[in-house]
Amino acid sequence: MDIKLVFAIITITLALVFYTVGVFGERKSGTLQKKHVVTFWCGLAFDTTGTTIMSFIAAAGTAQLSGVTRLLHGITGVAAIALMLFHAVWATYVLVRGSEGLRSSFHKFSVIVWAVWLIPYVLGMVVGMNA
Repeated sequence: MDIKLVFAIITITLALVFYTVGVFGERKSGTLQKKHVVTFWCGLAFDTTGTTIMSFIAAAGTAQLSGVTRLLHGITGVAAIALMLFHAVWATYVLVRGSEGLRSSFHKFSVIVWAVWLIPYVLGMVVGMNA
């Protein structure tokens, strides 16, 4: 297995770990806290790193994806990163300037973002196992 692929898998899995800890830690605590926002940003950084590496691998032509699968995975991956970025920025805003009501209900949005993010994660695993 290519070392770039291993590094990409590790970083994207770290994104899953950080994002899951942040989202469900926030939900359990009942309010958005600084530590949750930090984990969202870490998850975004790891996901962006892993996705960038995967993009280089795909551009080099070593990935065995069909055109439709590549397109679907690319679209969902970019959408997930954009949504994660929006989520991290919005979480930062809510933490700094938001009301207590916004902080205590933010977890509803977080769970939705996390669930959407899982689509390209799982799709990538399935495609990788079938390649």
